[in-house]
Amino acid sequence: MTASARLDVRQAEASDLDWVRRTTTEAYAIYLPVLGYPPVPVDEDYGPRIGRGEVFVFSRAGADLGLMVVEEHDRHLELFSIAVAPAGQSGGVGRAMLQWLDARAKALGKAEIRLYTNARMERNIAIYTRFGYRETGRRANPKRPQFTIVDMVKPVAT
Repeated sequence: MTASARLDVRQAEASDLDWVRRTTTEAYAIYLPVLGYPPVPVDEDYGPRIGRGEVFVFSRAGADLGLMVVEEHDRHLELFSIAVAPAGQSGGVGRAMLQWLDARAKALGKAEIRLYTNARMERNIAIYTRFGYRETGRRANPKRPQFTIVDMVKPVAT
């Protein structure tokens, strides 16, 4: 299945687990100095998510460049995580991945895509905003009360 003319996408398999962990850690490393701890996706147990078919791997010419963790709900998709490997950063990989997510949500008949992020991850908030997501609220992080979670949503074009 092609995400765009430049990326291929497939569901992750158990053999991808180490790559998923490594790529997530590398992609979120820029936030360690900002947060003082690894962001939630870095500590996630991806084995069960791979088993449920929630992890998608994006590649070009046989090289894995990024991954998304997407939960399917009745009326929406929830983007848990998006991680672009260093080799794919600044090359439009993230944008192509978000475009694929839009197309997937539309194909599945979902009304919207939701996500949440840390308020201190301002770079991510700006990226999502440019891509059509809007903030729907802020709430205390139940695991780390000193931080605020930003909820965002994007309607799916019909």
